[in-house]
Amino acid sequence: MDAAPFRFDHVGSLLRPVRLQEARARAMEGKCSADELRAVEDDCIREVVRRQEEVGLDAVTDGEYRRTFFHTDFLQRLGGVTIEEGEFKAAFRKDDGTTVGFKPPTMHITGKITHDEPIQGRDFDFLKAATTRTPKVTIPSPSMLHFRGGRKAIDEAVYPSLDDFYADLSAAYADEIADLADRGCRYLQMDDTNLAYLCDDAIRESTRARGDDPDELTHTYCRLFNEAIKSRPADMKVCVHLCRGNFKSAWVAQGGYEPVAEILFNEMNIDGFFLEYDDQRSGDFAPLRFVPKGKRVVLGLMTTKHPELESKADLERRIEEAAKYVPLDQLCVSPQCGFSSTAHGNDLTESDQWRKLALLKEVAEEVWG
Repeated sequence: MDAAPFRFDHVGSLLRPVRLQEARARAMEGKCSADELRAVEDDCIREVVRRQEEVGLDAVTDGEYRRTFFHTDFLQRLGGVTIEEGEFKAAFRKDDGTTVGFKPPTMHITGKITHDEPIQGRDFDFLKAATTRTPKVTIPSPSMLHFRGGRKAIDEAVYPSLDDFYADLSAAYADEIADLADRGCRYLQMDDTNLAYLCDDAIRESTRARGDDPDELTHTYCRLFNEAIKSRPADMKVCVHLCRGNFKSAWVAQGGYEPVAEILFNEMNIDGFFLEYDDQRSGDFAPLRFVPKGKRVVLGLMTTKHPELESKADLERRIEEAAKYVPLDQLCVSPQCGFSSTAHGNDLTESDQWRKLALLKEVAEEVWG
């Protein structure tokens, strides 16, 4: 497959090396300048690009090495957005039943949403120059600015009408995407937790309780995506990754894709869907029956939350099961999420990370040739 998403792909974030973690800590203490930190980031990104190429990835990212969080680092650079301490009440849970005491920062809309300057442009230029493969940009989905805070997080004096908020938000994203396109970006992934959270019965109920209809939100978010990308070049591939929460190997939501599948797969005008399918929390493959021709599904069969290496036979069997609902030619394979959606990283080592990616490469070659 010579176009994104690729048969063997990945979500984007990678574990931060110790050298980078130490430099970032020094920077936070005022002991390292922004230029000095960026020089360390540059060196570490060159190395992680080389490792991705060696493991056989056609799509290469910067590992999100310049970010602390997958979403707020980007979103707070839009005009009108302010960041406050975490207010989102869903707890992060681990598979052993323990919880992780963390709440991500919450975005509040205190002014008109604007795109005042390129956000990913400089980082993309560096990545593009560092690889011979396809440089892939990962950014948070625009719906991340709405779902967690809802109407209460958007100043009614600034946006009496949510339609105007969505219009400004999609326009700001369109400006960013146009800038990336001009720089040569042809593979863009938007990372979204909200649509996966809307697969969780408890979160759907809490969403109704605050006055939002879960199904209408799914329609709204699809329109928001479509408006944001409608002017992209014809050869720019755009995908979305649906995530149920990923912080220090802990998660937030559970539930299969059935509640959003028919709307999502048919109304979102994108090229591919990265779907988590690493455990029973993700449900079965039946929702894939709604995937239309021309769109690809990247099966996130391998977990990034645990170091244990999956069985190649089990991974290949699960691809066969998925192919009962959507043609094998429309399927790809990847880890279920990033290895480090935040700078904190998941509970495994860099060695574990590369072993897992190498195994997925073998699986892809055996399944698709």
